[in-house]
Amino acid sequence: MSTPHDISSHIHQGDCIAGMNALRAGSVDLAFADPPFNIGYDYDVYNDKQGEAEYLTWSRQWIGAVHRVLSPTGTFWLAIGDEYAAELKVISKELGFTCRSWVIWYYTFGVNCKKKFTRSHAHLFHFVKDAKTFTFNDDQIRVPSARQLVYADARANPKGRLPDDTWILRPQDIPESFTAEEDTWYFPRVAGTFKERQGFHGCQMPEQLLGRIIRCCSNEHETVLDPFSGSGTTLAVAKKLGRRAVGFDLSPEYVTQGQERLSSISVGDPLNGPENPLHSAPATADGKQRKPTTTKKPRPAASRDSLFPEHG
Repeated sequence: MSTPHDISSHIHQGDCIAGMNALRAGSVDLAFADPPFNIGYDYDVYNDKQGEAEYLTWSRQWIGAVHRVLSPTGTFWLAIGDEYAAELKVISKELGFTCRSWVIWYYTFGVNCKKKFTRSHAHLFHFVKDAKTFTFNDDQIRVPSARQLVYADARANPKGRLPDDTWILRPQDIPESFTAEEDTWYFPRVAGTFKERQGFHGCQMPEQLLGRIIRCCSNEHETVLDPFSGSGTTLAVAKKLGRRAVGFDLSPEYVTQGQERLSSISVGDPLNGPENPLHSAPATADGKQRKPTTTKKPRPAASRDSLFPEHG
């Protein structure tokens, strides 16, 4: 196990493209990027409402910089919203990345929308630089399979199983269809009441989500990069798990607060949040419902005939 003296974690203030271009080529083992989505979010110093062509040109530049600093066997994870998921996936492919998985991160407390369904997901692209040789510590992410837990099947792999696809409504109500081995991952967004909430940055990834990625796609003592450090979660989790880490951010305030967060933790500290968040909230049947606040009598249900005009 690494000691605190073996691990260096630092957030640099400034443009991530210039910062990454100053790094030695091939010096990073894992990059995780949660860039601005270009949807008008109110960041500290960055303008999140660029023209489409400008945003895509900039995206190509920073993704290209990621590709240069990654080792030949390095891995790149990209978190992005619906608006530019397709475009950034294509750009990444054009720059030499191969997509291994397209994971959907489903979360509760989604952003409320007026004229469309409430957003409760983000895209997590798992890219590799070399399609045949890359780090994938499957033993770090295996979980018991249905054959083991439900059927007691002797043919089940005792080590558990790897992810598969799924669709989901509400995870607490159908745990058998939304389990840790699937590639639609349920981790609640870090809300304002959560213990791990840092407060100085509105977009904060759950530590357990980053933990899964870092454990799977890197090894102890290797280097993890976050071009958009923000709240510092990537670097904090990397440090706890014994990895070196480097990050960049335009905001002096985010850098200061992020560095303070890194200084407050040590290698081997537990990750915040439940490792299996499906057990963190009750199923609907076990929850509590508020009593009605009015005594108005419900309107009688309309008969089927009243829903259609009379036929002459």
